[in-house]
Amino acid sequence: MILVDTPIWSEAFRREMGAREIVDHLKRLIVAHLVGIIGPIRQEILSGVKDTRQFDLLRSDLSEFPDWELVTGDYELAAQFFNKCRGKGIQGSNTDFLICAISARFKAPIFTTDKDFHRFSKVLGVRLFEP
Repeated sequence: MILVDTPIWSEAFRREMGAREIVDHLKRLIVAHLVGIIGPIRQEILSGVKDTRQFDLLRSDLSEFPDWELVTGDYELAAQFFNKCRGKGIQGSNTDFLICAISARFKAPIFTTDKDFHRFSKVLGVRLFEP
């Protein structure tokens, strides 16, 4: 399984043609049933969608992908990851470190275009999906 981060989903749902290669990789992962998502990523994708109709369509499209269950240990590991990276001078959001924790627990690479994850991976050992 591959944990797909917000920037990849955003690229796929854009109206204008974006990075088609990224979207093509996501489509192949979807067809192969290899896509993972967590609630905080779902929330990021849906946040800021002003049009109710567009929000409902996007929510419906995303409903095809069940959330991976988060447990208390994921939040604790995310906090440890935050502290470890901060000790090395690397900043990130709580959601980013939660994504890293889920990736570590499920042993699932992260599919993202967010450059912060390259820095996190060097310190935390989380794997990135490189299409």
